[in-house]
Amino acid sequence: DSVSFKKFLTSYPTYKKTSVLDKLRAKDYQRLDKNKQIYLDYTGGSLYGESQVDEHLKLLKNGVFGNPHSNNPTSLNSTKLVKEAKEAVLKYFNAASTEYCVVFTSNASNALKLVGESYPFGKGSSFLIASDNHNSVNGIREFAKSKGASVTYVESDFESMRIDENELESLLKKRQKGKNNLFAYPAQSNFSGVQYPLNWIELAQKEGWDVLLDAAAFVPTNKLDLSIYKPDFVSMSFYKMFGYPTGIGCLIAKKEALSKLTRPWFAGGTIWTASVKAKKHIFAPFDEAFEDGTVNYLGIPAVTIGLERMKEVGINVIHERVQILTDWTLKRMQEVKHNTGKPLFVIYGPKDIQDRGGTIAFNFLDPKGNIVDERIVEKYANKRNISLRNGCFCNPGAGEIAFNLKEEKLSKVFEKRTMKYESYLKYVGMKSGGAIRLSLGIVSNFNDICEFFEFSKLFQDKLVKVVNLRDRGHC
Repeated sequence: DSVSFKKFLTSYPTYKKTSVLDKLRAKDYQRLDKNKQIYLDYTGGSLYGESQVDEHLKLLKNGVFGNPHSNNPTSLNSTKLVKEAKEAVLKYFNAASTEYCVVFTSNASNALKLVGESYPFGKGSSFLIASDNHNSVNGIREFAKSKGASVTYVESDFESMRIDENELESLLKKRQKGKNNLFAYPAQSNFSGVQYPLNWIELAQKEGWDVLLDAAAFVPTNKLDLSIYKPDFVSMSFYKMFGYPTGIGCLIAKKEALSKLTRPWFAGGTIWTASVKAKKHIFAPFDEAFEDGTVNYLGIPAVTIGLERMKEVGINVIHERVQILTDWTLKRMQEVKHNTGKPLFVIYGPKDIQDRGGTIAFNFLDPKGNIVDERIVEKYANKRNISLRNGCFCNPGAGEIAFNLKEEKLSKVFEKRTMKYESYLKYVGMKSGGAIRLSLGIVSNFNDICEFFEFSKLFQDKLVKVVNLRDRGHC
C-alpha cells in the first residue's frame, strides 16, 4: 500500500533514482502484471523485454540469412551479424579485442566444458576449485582426474557461507611449478548470493595459475570490467542477463590462454582444413576452433540487441535497484517471528548486503523451529503464481555447507547407488531436501517483495501438514 511504500522510500531514498526500471516494466514487461505473475527467479533466468523480441523479429523478417560457412551473399549477411555480436560482447565487458576473443556456445555449461576438456592437465597439474560452485564447474574435475591432475576444493565457512581467503592463499602457493594449473571460482554464488573478490584473479595468476571465472550469476546485475580484472576464461549465459535468446552463451577467453588448450576432437567449422587420406587436420585460429558445427546464426543477433538494452537501461541502475530490494528483504526476513518467538525464516549465507548479490537462499521454519519442507512451499507458491526455486540449485557444495552434511555419510550414500529420496534425506539427517531461493533482477519492484511477504503469512504461527510430497527434490 502507499503508506508502506512511503515508509520504504524514507529508508531507501535512492530507490527513486531507479524509477526508469518501473517505466521499463510498464512498457516492455506488461505481461507480468497482466498475468498476475510474481517473478522471483532471476538467477534461474532473467526476463526479456517485448521490444527485444520485436526488434529481433523485424531483423529476421526483413533479411535473408544463410549458413555463415560460405562466401555467398546470405552467408556473408550472417557472418557480419555474428561478428557484430562478438564485438558487442567485447565492448560491453570492456575487453580489448587484441587480448580477448569470444566463443559462442549453447550456454555457460558448454563454455565450461570447452575449457575442461581442452585444458592441458597432466601429472603434477592441479585443479583448485571453490566448494561453492555450480555443477558445470564441478564437472571439470572429471577431465582433470582423467589426465592425472590433483583436484582440491577450497572449503566455505558454515556461518558466513564464504570461502576462507587465508586458506585460498595457502592452497594457491602449493601448485607445482612448470605445470599447468587451473583455479575456478564464481564471481557470485548461485546458491547464497555471496560475491567473491575479483582481485583473486590477479592473486592466483601471480602464483602461476590460469583462472576460470564463472560469471553467469554475477553479470545480470553487476558490472564486470575486463580491462580491470583479467581472468583467462569467463563463462556466461545470455538468457540469465536479459532473458532472450535462450540457448546461447559464451566463453570470453584470453587469446594467450586459448592457445594453450588442446581440443580432443574437431568438427565442421572448427578447422582450416582436414584430410581423410592423410588423417590430419589444422584448426582454425582462436575462437573459430572452439565453435563446433554451425553457430546459432539466427539467434546470435538477439545477443547484440539484448546487450544494447542493458546499456540503455544501465547496469548501475539495475545494480542499485537489486541491492536496495535485497537489503530490505533480508531485514524484513529477520524481523518476522512466530508468536512462539521463533523466527519464520532461516537464511543461508550473508544476512546483510555486504559483498552479496540479489540471491537469497532460505527456508521457512515452523513455530517449533523445524524446517518446513521446501516442496510444500513450492506447491503453495505455485497456486499464487509466485515463481521461486527450490532444491540445491545445482550447487551441492554450498548445499552441503548450509545443511552441515558430513563427508562420511555422503560417501556411504554413493556406495549404495540406489536409494529412495525420502530414505536419502533421513540417512544424511535432513528433514527437507534443500532450500528455497528468491532472486531479484532487472524489473523487480517493491510490490513483488510485498506479495512474497503476504504469501509468507501462510506459514506464520502454523504447523504445516505434509501432504502429497512424492516428487523428488531438484538438484
